[in-house]
Amino acid sequence: MGQVRLNRRQFMARAAGAGLFTIVPRRVLGGARHVPPSETIQIAGIGIGGVGSGQIRSIDKVPGTRIAVLCDVDDVYADRTYKAFPKARRYRDFRRLLDTEGDKIDAIYCGTPDHTHAIIVLPALQAGKHVCCVKPLTRTIHESRVLTRAAEKVGVATQVTASANTSDGACRLCEMIWDGAIGEVREAHVWSNRPLWPQGMQRPAWKDRVPKTLDWDLWIGPAPMRPFAEKWPKNDPALHQVKASRNPRPAVYHPWNFRGWWDFGTGALGDMGCHHFNHVFRALKLRQPTSISATASQVFNETAPLASIVTYDFPAREGMPPLRLLWYDGGLKPPRPAELEPGRELPASGNMYVGDKGVILDNRIIPDEKMKAYKMPPKTLPRRSGTWAEWIEAIRGGEPAGCHFEWAGVLTDAVLLGNIAIRTGKHLEWSAQKTRFTNHEPANRYVNEKYHNGWSLQG
Repeated sequence: MGQVRLNRRQFMARAAGAGLFTIVPRRVLGGARHVPPSETIQIAGIGIGGVGSGQIRSIDKVPGTRIAVLCDVDDVYADRTYKAFPKARRYRDFRRLLDTEGDKIDAIYCGTPDHTHAIIVLPALQAGKHVCCVKPLTRTIHESRVLTRAAEKVGVATQVTASANTSDGACRLCEMIWDGAIGEVREAHVWSNRPLWPQGMQRPAWKDRVPKTLDWDLWIGPAPMRPFAEKWPKNDPALHQVKASRNPRPAVYHPWNFRGWWDFGTGALGDMGCHHFNHVFRALKLRQPTSISATASQVFNETAPLASIVTYDFPAREGMPPLRLLWYDGGLKPPRPAELEPGRELPASGNMYVGDKGVILDNRIIPDEKMKAYKMPPKTLPRRSGTWAEWIEAIRGGEPAGCHFEWAGVLTDAVLLGNIAIRTGKHLEWSAQKTRFTNHEPANRYVNEKYHNGWSLQG
């Protein structure tokens, strides 16, 4: 008789029919929900017109992967990605993708705006799919908690696209701080050159015809419905922040500029905070702050401000003293440290750690002469291969990715807590255990915001 070679899905289907699951070794199936090295990982990309276009191509470069399915609500915006993967099956509605593809795919990449992460990721998890989601994980703290619980229950491989905390530079930072290179660290500063999209504006008073190539209702998803507006008028003040951008877009909401609107995005802090915090939180062993406060430029009801400073206070933990962490955006930076050499200025974006024996700027002690005199500690942390390869390794049954959902939930909570402090303008006391603010009840309405247009989050 001729030999018949079965792939994993065929093997599982036939084993189920024969009642063999109790005696099938895990190594044959690649572990619980894992894909063995001998089989190509079939990936579906949802939201592949913007940042998702480049990221889905990066995933495709990891050996043993195949971009099998693509989905986007905007045919024009997604066209370059469709052309890059002409054999991929196409969808506009992610719900139809999940219903139709079923066991044909192993993993989901979600690159949509912040407000639709949860409604896409939760059913993907419940279907047993491995998931990689752009940062931040969600737009609200409640959504973050739902997704992290679901991921833990299902046991799939997850990843969020924050700047990898397993790179050599990130690991070296941890090793230096844990070695006592600058003594006890009680203060840290993080700053970003964002936003590069409009913020600090009012809702447009006009409405435009929705292009036939865009499903506006599906783009809006669970956010409050509003009319489509295509572009800001030429020379509108709302465009002043994007003129210096490498790729300025005059769009009001879509594409790209959703980030400045509270209904759809999470501002500069939500966009870049997870990148920076992924290093800071690991090096300083941070989890949940106990209090948050913020100062900002004029804050409108619907949009993030032009600039803000957010202050977080963390308790003592794991042998480290209490810490105050400050975030700056909109061109604001911390005071220039006295240790910085004459003629040098703080970079446009960066992290700074202030200890009782010195200062680390990004991952180097300043001034340079002090860094040269410091004896680096042994490399005790494993260096890994980056965001995409880590996720694929986890799908194969390896170690969890560096920014898996449980860890990403901590980072997401932090940026969202900062945004709530910005929106309320109040000093807030936070109980992570109760998932609520204990000193200002109105702020709790932002922890779990109402869904609209018939959407719900079941988890």
